[in-house]
Amino acid sequence: MNTTPDHRSLLRQWDGPLTADLVRTPGQFGLGQVPARLKPDATTTLVCGYCSTGCGLQAHLQQGEAVNLTADPAYPVNLGMACPKGWEALAPLSAPDRALTPLLRNPKADILETVSWVRAMREFTTRFKAIQQAHGPHSIAFLSTGQICTEEMAFLGALFKFGMGGLHGDSNTRQCMATSHVAYKESFGFDAPPFTYADFEQSDVLVFIGANPCIAHPILWQRVLRNPHQPAIVVVDPRRTETAMNATLHLPIAPKSDLALLYGLAHALDRRGAVNARFIQESTSGFEEFARFVEDYTPERVCAASEIDRTDFDRCVEFIATGRRVSFWWTMGVNQGHEATRTAQAIINLALMTGSIGRPGTGANSITGQCNAMGSRLFANATSLLGGRDFQDMEHRVEVARILGMPEAVIPKQNSWAYDQILDGIERDEIRGLWIVGTNPAHSWIDQDRFNRIRKRLEFLVVQDLYPTTDTARQADLILPAAGWGEKEGTLINSERRIGLVKRIVRAPGEALDDFHIFQLVAAAWGCGDQFREWSSPAAVFQILKRLSAGRPFDFTGIEDYRHLEDAGGIQWPFPAPEGSVCGREGRRDSQRIMPLRERRLFGDGRFFTSDGRARFHFDPPRPVSEPANAEFPFVLLTGRGTSAQWHTGTRTGKSTILRQLYPEQIYMEINPEDARRLRITAGESVQVTSRRASILVSAHISPTIAAGQVFLPMHYEAVNRLTLAVFDPHSRQPSYKHCAVCISRLPN
Repeated sequence: MNTTPDHRSLLRQWDGPLTADLVRTPGQFGLGQVPARLKPDATTTLVCGYCSTGCGLQAHLQQGEAVNLTADPAYPVNLGMACPKGWEALAPLSAPDRALTPLLRNPKADILETVSWVRAMREFTTRFKAIQQAHGPHSIAFLSTGQICTEEMAFLGALFKFGMGGLHGDSNTRQCMATSHVAYKESFGFDAPPFTYADFEQSDVLVFIGANPCIAHPILWQRVLRNPHQPAIVVVDPRRTETAMNATLHLPIAPKSDLALLYGLAHALDRRGAVNARFIQESTSGFEEFARFVEDYTPERVCAASEIDRTDFDRCVEFIATGRRVSFWWTMGVNQGHEATRTAQAIINLALMTGSIGRPGTGANSITGQCNAMGSRLFANATSLLGGRDFQDMEHRVEVARILGMPEAVIPKQNSWAYDQILDGIERDEIRGLWIVGTNPAHSWIDQDRFNRIRKRLEFLVVQDLYPTTDTARQADLILPAAGWGEKEGTLINSERRIGLVKRIVRAPGEALDDFHIFQLVAAAWGCGDQFREWSSPAAVFQILKRLSAGRPFDFTGIEDYRHLEDAGGIQWPFPAPEGSVCGREGRRDSQRIMPLRERRLFGDGRFFTSDGRARFHFDPPRPVSEPANAEFPFVLLTGRGTSAQWHTGTRTGKSTILRQLYPEQIYMEINPEDARRLRITAGESVQVTSRRASILVSAHISPTIAAGQVFLPMHYEAVNRLTLAVFDPHSRQPSYKHCAVCISRLPN
């Protein structure tokens, strides 16, 4: 599509330093060109943009555009493997319902109508500024994603807070990884997952708590299957998941009893003498208090609370006590709970007390959810200042201002509200304008009907996304058409701290723009373009992020540029410049570059990022669930991933004909055969699931994988979060998606 007069006119009106960059590809709208450095018919590599595994893919180009994807056999993450989503990653980009132009709601007709980028930016700035003028600078907010590139995340947060004068913003990483972020920060002194994926292959005991990698992270499960040590695999999960079916030992605990169980394991290991006294003395603090605390968590008590067999409990203790290389892994089954942070820290405590950290095949290891949740945790500038700093720390504000070349006065002195607090602010009429970037809260947020109800209190809702058809975009006043993965460049950070490269291998359709360049348009239109003069491209911002990392635990100043990342097969942080610390520089010299070892872990020296270098033991007594089952609502509802072919709200996976064939079209519920017989429910029958908030219809799938008294619904279907209960962990403010009370009823004939 040719550049429109309106687009050029808008750039002339702004007449800022960004203009030349935004029109550097004459004859095309925006920046949808595949980079000239890629040969028209060639193969190039990039990392996948779905989950946090961060697989390497090969894009096969014809006439300059990708026509097919295959797994990259040389990439150290996936070693030539890919899950169905990776093979089909191009399909969502060619979906017929892509947003091709900005869309503005006509209030009289209540429909979205095509407008120019000139009009879109005018509406964006005029209406948000009017809200700020009427209700204060903090009356607007943003909700972002873990799916966009790190450079884009940093640009959004800095633009909104340092340029637009806003304060409150959060990422949907709050829904999946906030717990791990807080747990690591409190225990280790920084949000620092210690492991590398090679640990899956080097453990002789792997303990999975609330994790089902067979489905949620299938390539990581393939790494487990490559383990040559015939490891013992222990799975702690209420459901008999696909991972549990392949385990040496499955502990089918009562839902949300894992904290008591973990304390019981700690007590039993201590009584057995299976602790690493030297590591505890030299590298930790608080163990004596923790040991006294867990004395009450006897095997009898925790087996009764968690409803597991004493023999199975003893076997689990035996595996951990006798293993030489024990690794502990968790994900959403832990993170999405009412006491999630202390549960994650109970896992960390087990690793610390046994010295199972810093060595091959060990670690307290959080498997992340989204492809760039780690980038979001470091650079989203949401509830923490850029680079894991603190908005309330004057030295941190001064440091960031100096690095960015901005006045310290533009940096807020207080923390942003978290996701749920922003929504509370909307309900109290304190937030009147909302900018949603690359996420779908009208589907994904807990107690979904409340979100859709309070949206009506907003004066202006902007949604920036690939599709105008998402549940959230349909409610927007303004839609900004964004480019997707494969239509932009930048970096993603995976679960093992590996920074990987995304490339533009396909042209964005219509007038869709990279999120990065939409933020440039907003900066120019808002009048703060000069403030972001240096933020001229993702590659330029990567250099800014390097400066922000200098001297920090995640220092990656040793990475020269995108080419360095590509040549090295991604680089795990830390990787400081040669004149800095040597903690991340192990490797070989390749020409003028230092090439890191392909797999690196943290804390091998027993030193952590706390002020005294010691890891901390954190613990609190378990708290009861907020909504226990009772006579009226006798079932506990569990939610989670359905198949490896589904992803989150289905916004992208639903565009692939192949992926849609790999999971049921209609929402289904797993129910135990005993409960089905008692309720006279037959396989495939439509039944009603009711919580205190809503009722939905589902198809019954009768399966022994779910225990009696429990039911399971895959989270990907739109209706599920109408049922869930809005309860939050007090430390991480992460929602407890995994537990609420429901009843099941048959439909009338």
